[in-house]
Amino acid sequence: MEEVDGEELVKKFAEEMERMLGRKMKSVKRLAEAAEDADLYHEFNATLEFDYYNSMLINSVDKDGNAIELGGEFPLEENEHFNKLQVNTLQSDIQVPTNVYNKDPGILNGVYMSEALNDVFVDNFQKDPTLTWQYFGSATGFFRLYPGIAWTPDENGVVTFDCRNRNWYIQAATSPKDIIIVVDVSGSMKGLRLTIAKHTINTILDTLGENDFVNVIAYSDYVQYVEPCFKGTLVQADLDNREHFKLLVEELQVKGEGKVKKAMKESFKILNEAASLGQGSLCNQAIMLITDGAMEDYEEVFQEFNWPERRVRVFTYLIGREVTFADTVKWIACNNKGYYTHVSTLADVQENVMEYLHVLSRPMVINHDHDIIWTEAYMDSALFNTQAQSLLLMTSVAMPVFSKKKETLSHGILLGVVGTDVPLRELMRLAPRYKLGVHGYAFLNTNNGYILAHPDLRPLYKEGKKLKPKPNYNSVDLAEVEWEDTDETLRTAMVKGETGTLSLDVRATVEKGRRVMFLKNDYFYTTINETPFSLGMVLTRGHGEYIFIGNVSVREGLNDLMQPDVSIANEWTYCETDIDPHHRKLTQLQAVFRYLTGKEPDLECDEELLRQTLFDAVVTAPMEAYWTALMLNPSGMDEGVETAFLGTRSGLMRVTRYVGIEKRVAKKFLSPSDKENIFTMDHFPVWYRRAAEYPAGKFLYYIPKEDTRGRDYFLSAPPHTVVILQRINSCQVCDCLIQSPWQPACLATASSDRQRAPLSRRCPEWHPIPYVVHYFCPGFTETHRE
Repeated sequence: MEEVDGEELVKKFAEEMERMLGRKMKSVKRLAEAAEDADLYHEFNATLEFDYYNSMLINSVDKDGNAIELGGEFPLEENEHFNKLQVNTLQSDIQVPTNVYNKDPGILNGVYMSEALNDVFVDNFQKDPTLTWQYFGSATGFFRLYPGIAWTPDENGVVTFDCRNRNWYIQAATSPKDIIIVVDVSGSMKGLRLTIAKHTINTILDTLGENDFVNVIAYSDYVQYVEPCFKGTLVQADLDNREHFKLLVEELQVKGEGKVKKAMKESFKILNEAASLGQGSLCNQAIMLITDGAMEDYEEVFQEFNWPERRVRVFTYLIGREVTFADTVKWIACNNKGYYTHVSTLADVQENVMEYLHVLSRPMVINHDHDIIWTEAYMDSALFNTQAQSLLLMTSVAMPVFSKKKETLSHGILLGVVGTDVPLRELMRLAPRYKLGVHGYAFLNTNNGYILAHPDLRPLYKEGKKLKPKPNYNSVDLAEVEWEDTDETLRTAMVKGETGTLSLDVRATVEKGRRVMFLKNDYFYTTINETPFSLGMVLTRGHGEYIFIGNVSVREGLNDLMQPDVSIANEWTYCETDIDPHHRKLTQLQAVFRYLTGKEPDLECDEELLRQTLFDAVVTAPMEAYWTALMLNPSGMDEGVETAFLGTRSGLMRVTRYVGIEKRVAKKFLSPSDKENIFTMDHFPVWYRRAAEYPAGKFLYYIPKEDTRGRDYFLSAPPHTVVILQRINSCQVCDCLIQSPWQPACLATASSDRQRAPLSRRCPEWHPIPYVVHYFCPGFTETHRE
């Protein structure tokens, strides 16, 4: 028996994660350097003709069977590492949004220049086979993706994906920013102009992220905050706040005369106050003025608040076809280090809004600040039309690419952004389940307090037969999941990147919240260097404090491990099968066998976990012989028993089936799809966790939810079972314990006479509890549940 040192363990996990993420950052830096060098030696050619692989057109032919333009032969084959998608690991290809001309000279020159990235993509993947998608998003709109894939348009044949709208692109292209959006809602803005203005606001909001701060002000005869609760302040531009602003903007009505002076004064006051108090992003500040014209004498506002430093940039968007006030609106932008655009139709909005990002990126480009950024967790359902990829939670690491040409260096030209994706499941594998005990777990969160990975983060919901991301799946705060941390001590420490420990009494839910366990948890946390992430780890007093180490010979252990009734947790990493392509089709059990028998000595395996697994296989071997003997003895097994099973802390399970699948009532139980009842990356089986908390010698009666539908388990419960009701906050939860036989009155009252009698009346031999029996166990039929 060895005591677990939580502080050392969390530091070790964090160091391993740091090394893994460090490899991804090195790959991205190599891409950025290669792209900048390629641009340095490329001269723009306005008449360039270049045939590239367009991901929308590859492998397409005309009616005569000839390859169409930009659609040459592009070999694709299924790849396990890329979620069994058809890919080409030797070549990248190009995606161009439908609203961008795919043979525009700017596109052709950029694609030709970025061909140099192909060799770097392949080389990166060979150096680090755990890499997933690598890409270059160009400022002109094209997207180079490795490995190459065939892009699937939507049902209308349109590809709306534009890499410049993605969070990784926007965060890498600009520094954090404070934005005040000022919109004109005077009478002249009615009709299409107001529609265009609202779309412009929504598009600006979509370019903001968790590191940015924002507010929206509307003006006519007077100044109004679209959200009065946010008056005079900046709020974090997280998903919830952005969506809230969009709903309020939709309700804006036009009236009165447009007086921009008051609105500009209010905006400067907010930004100046935030800067002086050390609030907001503490970086870029900008005002976005959306109007159809400005007539007032506003120059004195700039003299009072912004000149001569011009610390706040002002971007102006002239709405509508009228150009009467174009010079005035342009003057406002150009005299405040901003940018002027004329938005006459809805189709103009996207391109014109994106211009402000290039202006804000100029200081970074001129100073050559190659800041590496990490995004919050997200599911890129827009990128691939396949469930396998779109429902994978990931984070991206990205880096800006600048022009190094001397003649344009002072202009600060952003060429684009390079990046790669990191599936969070792969990161969490570095904190293996077996080291954390029955109830232990690890979790990650960002410096904004949002969860990256946590066993209780459930980002999906079911709509019909399809799984879909919840609207705010990537802005779930740590305090919403670790809710016992009422003082937010844990959250505050992790947001600040501190290292430390904390103990909490918690009520942990199992069976998707239907039952509760009372645990004493020790939390250990530390930062992951060079990233905005912190790692937290939970060990439960009792089972999480110690680890048991056993040792047997490989020969003895392997013989028992390879028996037909044995399986191991396929989601755990006993051996790393994702590095060598030849190993990717192996199950974990096959990989363990090939490694221990010397057939695959190059496999990277967890020696400590293998020792425990072999030991458990030997120790539990007599159970298989006993269960088999019962099966062969006609009088040895009670009628109605379908399955005998056991699990160990190394993820090993032994399962003996006494009834064929066609006669089995619990058909799904312990199958690979029965995630609740098998070992997964997130948790031990629910029967294992609940039994572990039972007193020694007591039996747990556990009824899986799927098997209770349409059957009355309450009345057919074993004769030595009583239901104990426990008060949990405002919820009442029941568990079953072995106790004296039921009183006959108990059965009758429980099934029909639903009176609010005290529980002690039915169970005189149990401790009297002053709660009522009319709340029955979750999982019973509706007839016996109120």
